[in-house]
Amino acid sequence: MTATLIDGKAFAAEVRQKVATHVTRLRDENGITPGLAVVLVGEDAASQVYVRAKGKMTTEVGMNSFEHKLEADTSEGDLLALIAKLNADPSVNGILVQLPLPAHLNEDLVVNSIDPAKDVDGFHISNVGRLGTGQKSMVPCTPLGCLMMLREFHGSLSGLNAVVIGRSNIVGKPMASLLLGDSCTVTIAHSRTKDLPSVVRAADIVVAAVGRPEMVTGDWIKKGATVIDVGINRIPAPEKGEGKTRLVGDVDFASVKEVAGAITPVPGGVGPMTIACLLANTLTATCRANGLAEPEGLTA
Repeated sequence: MTATLIDGKAFAAEVRQKVATHVTRLRDENGITPGLAVVLVGEDAASQVYVRAKGKMTTEVGMNSFEHKLEADTSEGDLLALIAKLNADPSVNGILVQLPLPAHLNEDLVVNSIDPAKDVDGFHISNVGRLGTGQKSMVPCTPLGCLMMLREFHGSLSGLNAVVIGRSNIVGKPMASLLLGDSCTVTIAHSRTKDLPSVVRAADIVVAAVGRPEMVTGDWIKKGATVIDVGINRIPAPEKGEGKTRLVGDVDFASVKEVAGAITPVPGGVGPMTIACLLANTLTATCRANGLAEPEGLTA
């Protein structure tokens, strides 16, 4: 048996199409065009690539894209002033400050200065608290994408055993909250978990978000389990030539696909869903701000 491949690229395209359809309806029926503001501080190469991709996809679904590129030595005061301006701007429905920030800036302070209703990354402390207590919140994009793929594949998740490997604020913890919200029995495991393989082996759903290349192997996985690989790791690929690298997940794809019932690949799994969910969150924020019905199937 080889696992069913959960194609994040194709599913993300469907999500973007749903967003685009809803954006058109908002514009035609209500005269509203959602706006997403992305703030990039400094010259981090990976961040620049992300920001370009986000801007391109934002305009493709019919939203307004506002990009603010600041020098690496921008002061905290100037950055907070820009965020305050965006908070007050009714044409901006979503605000995203690209992380990581240069070392002299306090990330927590900056993130928590964003209006929680416009915090499309879902990192504001009040959104974290709302998610953890089962209230309506903005949900971090990567875990939201994972949840959407799991719901699409399984239908109901009620009663399933889920193990989340990783306890980060960006993926692990919110993922656990979302799975609890869908009535899974949830274990959060991590690098210090005793006998991690046997903990993972009990799971119907495994979400690997630990940041260690190919750590989860086939002998960790229960037959037929669904495996969502959030990891994006670059490892040397001498077979491609000197100094070349390749992308792998936190899961050893070759061995796990022989045991699992379904698996997301890396690349082409969770990654494309993250930007699709950013657009979905911007649409949700726009609808909430205007007292309109939220888009179906695009929220937690």
